[in-house]
Amino acid sequence: MKLSILESNEKSVSFRLEGTNFSFANALRRSMINGVGTLAIDKVTFYENSSAMFDEYIAHRIGLVPIHTPKDYDEKDEVVFSLSAEGPSTVMSKELESTAKGIKVANENIPIIKLAQGQTIKVDGKAIFRNAMKSSKFQAGLVTYKAIGDDKFEFYVETFGQMTPLEIVHRALNIISNSLKEVSKEIK
Repeated sequence: MKLSILESNEKSVSFRLEGTNFSFANALRRSMINGVGTLAIDKVTFYENSSAMFDEYIAHRIGLVPIHTPKDYDEKDEVVFSLSAEGPSTVMSKELESTAKGIKVANENIPIIKLAQGQTIKVDGKAIFRNAMKSSKFQAGLVTYKAIGDDKFEFYVETFGQMTPLEIVHRALNIISNSLKEVSKEIK
């Protein structure tokens, strides 16, 4: 197998994979979409919400904010984010403050809610590490591929900001490799 980078930047990567088949190409795509784990806010506790929006709507919006996910995080890790705001203002994702050093939202310019004069919101959100098999909010990015003949495939990977696009590829390849090692151990 041969992998050639066609184009790469901080938001996306395109690469050609040669010497493989549709089964492996699709397994790699699915691993990048569903297997790579990220942090996302899963539980939101409301202490105050005098806005016109329901708690569930705001919790859903907060849960969709991508969070930078370091390589050393796994399913036992949790991070709490706090948000306290008063109107009139548009509450943005950058106002979510993490309790863990170095953990922050991946995109600071996502609007969460618009508060009118005198309206307030105060919440805590617990971010957990999971993959997109639990929920699409844990998906690391967008991944597509197209066949260029029987044994060549061109992939396009776009990150949502939790990690670089090349990290998505590396993490997916590690998932496939580790899964194959586990199966191999069972056969012996």
